[in-house]
Amino acid sequence: MLPLIAIVLSLVVILLLLGLCATLMMITKPYPQIVRYDDEKYFEDPSTRLKCPFPVLSDIPSVSLSVVVPAYCEEFRLPPMLDECFEYLERRSSNEPKFTYEVLVVNDGSLDRTSEVIMRYVEKYGSDKCRLVHLIKNRGKGGAIRLGVLSSRGEYILFADADGATRFSDLDKLQSAFQLILRKSKRIGSDPDWKIPAIICGSRAHLEQEAIATRSFFRTILMHGFHFLVWLFTVRGIRDTQCGFKFFSRSAARICFPNLHIERWAFDVELLYIAETLGIPIDEVAVYWTEIEGSKLTPLWSWLQMGGDLVLIWLRYKIGAWKLLRKGD
Repeated sequence: MLPLIAIVLSLVVILLLLGLCATLMMITKPYPQIVRYDDEKYFEDPSTRLKCPFPVLSDIPSVSLSVVVPAYCEEFRLPPMLDECFEYLERRSSNEPKFTYEVLVVNDGSLDRTSEVIMRYVEKYGSDKCRLVHLIKNRGKGGAIRLGVLSSRGEYILFADADGATRFSDLDKLQSAFQLILRKSKRIGSDPDWKIPAIICGSRAHLEQEAIATRSFFRTILMHGFHFLVWLFTVRGIRDTQCGFKFFSRSAARICFPNLHIERWAFDVELLYIAETLGIPIDEVAVYWTEIEGSKLTPLWSWLQMGGDLVLIWLRYKIGAWKLLRKGD
């Protein structure tokens, strides 16, 4: 009797999986559908009050570094982060005459005064150094970062969280790790450095034991469960996929972001999955990190949602419901 029940249950599971796969194939578009409204294609120049079109990622870069900051209802946490960001970038541009930068802050459909806060920095530093990417509708963190990256001018692109949890000077560590990848590349000297596809991830993995000591048992179980799902279904070479401090060469950004489907919290994992699948070098560097109040994550629901996204990322790519565009430099 028991073997018969096991066989029946196995058949039911198989049929359900086949049904899920068939449904995903029918309802899923193979390539990302990137929606951008007309008003979102322009930024305001405060000196002229004119609307100017954003560049596109396929353009030749015109600044050294683009910093992309996603912001949803961040009128209070954003100023300290931007103050530190601009202090670092201004000091570096003074010390390195060839270093130029821009900061693109993406207002992801905020309901508060986030846009006003961002425009204060645009007016202070000018639209060549600071630009507001104003999204009419909320896209989610991944969607906001993607539209910011697609509007960038940098040879290299860093995205950083609006909460300022990571120390901005740690960018130096990420760039040093990129130089190590360059030295290992056979393309050295044949192309500009930004044409070498590579990704450097800021990491909090070295702080894991300290985090376990301060977290509740329930949140620790959720954290380990999420890490296991990441390792099992998607990314195996990076211990901390979720740190909001990641550095891309423009070439890597051109390949990864047009392929990105996930627009919410699990987007980091899909980006790194795309990079691993296409053989883009990825490294991980320990960075300073501190807990900042005001997170938009709801522990249980967000972890469950991300866990479901991980399984579906793996399944959609495995059955061919999602496909990769092999573009870039």
